[in-house]
Amino acid sequence: MQETTNTKEPLELGRLIHILSNKIKRRSDYYNISQDTDLTSVQQQILRFILLESKHAPVFQRDLEEAFQIRRSTITGIIKLIEQKGYITRTSVESDARLKQLVPTEKAEALRPHIVEHIQKCEAILTSGIPDDKLHICQEVLCQMLDNLATSKCNYTDNKKEACKYE
Repeated sequence: MQETTNTKEPLELGRLIHILSNKIKRRSDYYNISQDTDLTSVQQQILRFILLESKHAPVFQRDLEEAFQIRRSTITGIIKLIEQKGYITRTSVESDARLKQLVPTEKAEALRPHIVEHIQKCEAILTSGIPDDKLHICQEVLCQMLDNLATSKCNYTDNKKEACKYE
């Protein structure tokens, strides 16, 4: 594997981000809330999102679809399993009976302190030795890259890149 500190030929940004993502995924403790739950890693990530976001605003399925970039059918199955395991309930919204708010149960709420502590520990590991000003710049740049990807349509055929279109 190419060294990330090689100054002759730095890694392409996409490749560097991919390697970082893989390293984070390999650390099973990074995404897992707790070993004591009956939830899979993906279910734990979804529950973590619901627990944290529901403190600020109602959470709906579409919020999960957007946040995790997961198809509606996939997130529906995940939500059903989390609900069956007793971590969330779906409640109707007065303004629109079709909308179902995802509400953490007491069983899920009991995990909240552990989740917050876990996130703080993982972020500390990830950002260790990086000055705050550089972290801020990194966050800005990564957000801009996400925006760039969201607004561009690049077609690849025969291993040749066609013109990118921006919407």
